[in-house]
Amino acid sequence: MSDTPCLPAEGRPSTDVAASAAQLLSRLRSAPPLTHCITNSVVTGFTANVLLALGAAPAMVDIVDESGMFAAAASGLLINLGTPTPEQRAASREAARGAVAAGTPWVLDPVAIGALPVRTRLAGELVALRPTAIRGNASEILALAGLGDGGRGVDATDTPDAAAAAARALAARWGSTVAVSGPVDLITDGRRVIRIANGDALLTRVTGGGCALGAVMASFLGAARGSGTDVLTAVAAASLVYTVAAERAAATAPGPGSFAVALLDALDAVDSDEILAAARVEEVAP
Repeated sequence: MSDTPCLPAEGRPSTDVAASAAQLLSRLRSAPPLTHCITNSVVTGFTANVLLALGAAPAMVDIVDESGMFAAAASGLLINLGTPTPEQRAASREAARGAVAAGTPWVLDPVAIGALPVRTRLAGELVALRPTAIRGNASEILALAGLGDGGRGVDATDTPDAAAAAARALAARWGSTVAVSGPVDLITDGRRVIRIANGDALLTRVTGGGCALGAVMASFLGAARGSGTDVLTAVAAASLVYTVAAERAAATAPGPGSFAVALLDALDAVDSDEILAAARVEEVAP
């Protein structure tokens, strides 16, 4: 999600994702999807504000005996493993099962897995329930695939290209769409690969910049239900809208503090014309 990324030469520009992003954003705003977030305590407020600014309806339900029924009623679910307390771990398992039973699309964000054993075991349990989408940085995706130690906490020490094979393997094994965040986001369903070069490096200097993207993906998956849009396109559309808004915010923000506020304003203001004009999206031949 850097400010001047380059797309690889072997791909071809894709207008489908940009058009779908514009359509899904309009659909989301006209019928705000109820987005159930079990997320980490560091980013709860920021994540909720990101969803509100975008036009979605957030709900942070992480209580055992409530999370499963709420996941069944929600439009989309995010499970983020940033601060997995015992209560959250149990609520996450319950919510994932509730979502699967009800057909609610859900996103797994395996934050900082690899070297940290509690969350790594939990991520293994949850991925076996076949999340609709998995979002993480390259080191987290490699760790989830059993091919790395997870980097340095929430900081990736690997690139999306280094995790491309792992992402495709995860997608093929669990039937999930896998999104690898980085200077150029890589999104795959195991067969098709989409790269998005929008974004700005300031996203990496705001707590919750990546975590909130997982919630945005859950919202877009909720908005896409009944629209005929496939999961890969919906996840890529979420990434595109979020990173185009980040570019708008960075254009006026001198630093990370003002950027965090500007991002909320940009998510509120971004529209279809801006998405279509700013998109730097490419589909890479398998």
